[in-house]
Amino acid sequence: MSLIKSIIYSIFSLQEKYLRFQLNKTLGAKNLSKRKKFFQEGCILSLESLADEEKNKMEEELRLILKQADYEPKKLLEYIKGQGTSVYYIDNPKQLYSIGENEGFIYPMKGAKAVYISTLVKLGFKFKTDEMFILSNGEINKFYFIYHFYNWYAYKHGISGMDSDSITMLNKYLFNASDEDINKLQLADIYKLKDAIKQDKSSIEFVFKLCRDLEGAKKALDKLKDSGANI
Repeated sequence: MSLIKSIIYSIFSLQEKYLRFQLNKTLGAKNLSKRKKFFQEGCILSLESLADEEKNKMEEELRLILKQADYEPKKLLEYIKGQGTSVYYIDNPKQLYSIGENEGFIYPMKGAKAVYISTLVKLGFKFKTDEMFILSNGEINKFYFIYHFYNWYAYKHGISGMDSDSITMLNKYLFNASDEDINKLQLADIYKLKDAIKQDKSSIEFVFKLCRDLEGAKKALDKLKDSGANI
């Protein structure tokens, strides 16, 4: 694995761990597991299990799409545009950093952020924007892009924690929240934040596993070629 990949994955992992630590301080020892369970006539329905099944199905679909596209960002971008999501290019990703965003998948925006984004990609002066991809000109890191592709695909499929409000909250409490902000979290906000953390963690784990699988397969293939073995 290259140094760049290692750095990217380390950042993702640290983000998730930090936010989970901060959130756990607010939740304390409370047991919130009953939120997603319903009991009726001796039967138990767990929405958590249903959500996991939905996620697993989505990831299987994702693997097929990625394989068909040879895991290449340019081919995946064509697929994205074919699904009605616009793709824009900018000269410098730092133009996004100032509003707490990174290049890649951008969730729908409202208000001042929407105005900034719409102006940046030359859409005019808009107070509301649809989901989009914003990328800087140049080569795209494959695994970094797949992380954003995963989030986009989850958003398009309505996976819990991948909506605009949840992600806005995730970014706020990941980068800008004080201890006072965290202590003021309402229960509904905590649930949204937990879902956002869970899904962000899922996308990170998906990319990690994919990287291990692809890197391992490539090394095995190279070894066979070097030894002159027939495949």
